[in-house]
Amino acid sequence: MKATYYIAFALTTISLSSCVVGKKYQREELNAPAAFREDFRLTGDSIAMPWKEFYKDTKLQELIDKALTKNFEVATALKTMEQLDLNYKQAKLSILPSLDLNVSANRQYLSKTSLNGSLSEQFTGQEYLDDYNASLSLSWEADVWGKAALRKRDTRAAYFAQKENLQALKTRIIVQVAQAYYNLLGLDEQLKIAEKNIELTDSTLKMMRLQYNSGTISSLALDQTEAQKKTAELLLPQAKASIAVQENALQILCGAFPDRVERAGSLDSNTIEAKFPAGVPASLLSRRPDVKASEYLVMSAAAKAGLAKAAMYPSLTLTPSVGANTFEFEKWFDFPGSITKTIAAGLVQPLFRKKELSTAYKVAQIEQEKAVIAFKQSYTTAVGEVSDAMSKLKYAQERQGLVVQKTASLDKAVKDANLLYGNGMADYLEVITAQNSALQNDLEAINIKLEQVNAMIELYRALGGGVD
Repeated sequence: MKATYYIAFALTTISLSSCVVGKKYQREELNAPAAFREDFRLTGDSIAMPWKEFYKDTKLQELIDKALTKNFEVATALKTMEQLDLNYKQAKLSILPSLDLNVSANRQYLSKTSLNGSLSEQFTGQEYLDDYNASLSLSWEADVWGKAALRKRDTRAAYFAQKENLQALKTRIIVQVAQAYYNLLGLDEQLKIAEKNIELTDSTLKMMRLQYNSGTISSLALDQTEAQKKTAELLLPQAKASIAVQENALQILCGAFPDRVERAGSLDSNTIEAKFPAGVPASLLSRRPDVKASEYLVMSAAAKAGLAKAAMYPSLTLTPSVGANTFEFEKWFDFPGSITKTIAAGLVQPLFRKKELSTAYKVAQIEQEKAVIAFKQSYTTAVGEVSDAMSKLKYAQERQGLVVQKTASLDKAVKDANLLYGNGMADYLEVITAQNSALQNDLEAINIKLEQVNAMIELYRALGGGVD
């Protein structure tokens, strides 16, 4: 009859285990804008573009591959993934009972003047009392409120949030490597421009020295031309130092010690083509790795709130055990005489815990609300980043067109100034001014080109990156 009672109790608790406290996750309404601010409409069902299709430079591809495998931040994130994977596997086993084996032996010397001591000595004929015990204890808490399911939701969401964070980290590493590489190409161009300007000024200076020796011009013209040459020469050590620092930073980003970085071609020959998917509506930015990670954190917070609520409800446990117990070692496993059995069931209902459990539940609800706000913020930030990148790219392209026209005019001005000066139709100041203007314009053109490339890289990242 008692066995029937315990079986009925177990079946009842199992039937109640379908009562999951936590609600199923439902995404918050994002109210996504229909289009971005700039007239740069993107449509389609995917924002992912493999980075090897975006970056064609083979040297850059080698650096990115190296960074993705050896970067220290990526290595740390992968270890975190391993930890969360173990937590998830552990959470899946939480519904199973625990089984413990306990083996013990002890000898107790009782007081001879006590009742227990005198009776024990009369019964056993010894001054001590031995106790040998071996037992298997089973402990199982009935998952009445779906705690196991909530734990799995929590750990699963945390795992996938870290997975998306890893993707976002890799995307950031790719962008940093690309920007550093193109900055190196830009510094190479600055070095070439400085060397070219030095060569041009040196040619002008030779001509002026001849004129000075012949008494045609004064020493003032010679001195100012030499100063113009020094202005260009000052760019050389500055550019070389910047190149060394940028190379060191790029190598460290790739998980290596500071060293030179091989690169191919020039900034002009490594232009990135703006071939994005035929459009990405703003609503699809929720698929961006960092935005997806923040949404998984909302799921995790919802599961934690469910667990906090379940802690306020009764818990049902079954703790049966079976073992062998005796006071004589040689009869320890003398079955069935030494067998001992226990069947226990318990119900625990928290009654007065100083509002600890209800407060914990309210705190978990607030954490869930904060996670929702963070999710919406990450999405809004993503839309803003895309809009910013589009604006930068649009106006950098406009500036690029203007600086090309300005370069053509200034190059012509330098040639004309030298011709006019050689024919005595212009003074040295006009030559120096033309050369200085051309130098500054060439340096500005490189900066604008880098702005255009960086804007394109930022747009690529803002649209999801495309690590795969």
